[in-house]
Amino acid sequence: MEPIRIQKYLTECGVMSRRAAEREILAGSVTVNGLPAAIGMKVVPGEDRVAVRGRPIPWRGGTGPHTYILLNKPVGYVTTMSDEAGRKTVADLIADVGTRVYPVGRLDLYSDGLLLCTDDGELTNRVMHPSHEIPKRYLATLNALLTDEDLEALAEPFELEGYMLRPFGVEFVRYAKPDGIPSTVVQFTLYEGRNREIRKICAHYGVKLSRLTRIAIGELSLRGIPSGKWRPLTDAELAYLRSI
Repeated sequence: MEPIRIQKYLTECGVMSRRAAEREILAGSVTVNGLPAAIGMKVVPGEDRVAVRGRPIPWRGGTGPHTYILLNKPVGYVTTMSDEAGRKTVADLIADVGTRVYPVGRLDLYSDGLLLCTDDGELTNRVMHPSHEIPKRYLATLNALLTDEDLEALAEPFELEGYMLRPFGVEFVRYAKPDGIPSTVVQFTLYEGRNREIRKICAHYGVKLSRLTRIAIGELSLRGIPSGKWRPLTDAELAYLRSI
């Protein structure tokens, strides 16, 4: 078989996205034939021995059917397959899937909602690549009674940590009073999903965010999936992802 780049090897095996592979390589966590890997180096699938943090990664790119599931992640679980601090992970929630799948993207420890998980590295790259602009929708509970003018201001892009945020949507959903606190529930629609973006937007405007739930990824919806549970993708949902 023809040699391929180490990042492509890891994504084709469904281990992680290409961006995550680059981080692991730079951290020295990836080895090839017992030696540290370098970004861009090539390996021969089926011949070279690849490992991540000491765990062998046998070649499986392009072989057999892939697995695709939607998980409703609860608050209190980290979006990793293992955690050095001993915290609960999404791996605990999907242990009964029958094969090892990996989250596509992340939800932080204090957020809940929809996670796509798969062992299809090619599809993972397609979904994660910002050029496809897949909208991700979140319900956010903000501990304040916001006016229309407040919401318009909240939706204004600004420079965050040296990066100009791309346009995003903010829509009023309802007023609420969780735990007796007057609040506004709004829907955020993001197209790039930078790390903790909504939390940082709210902090920038001095608005306290008490709950954040991802309810949709493109046409994939959280509807009908209880907290902590998962279900396989339907044929229609998989066809949608492959058409992106």
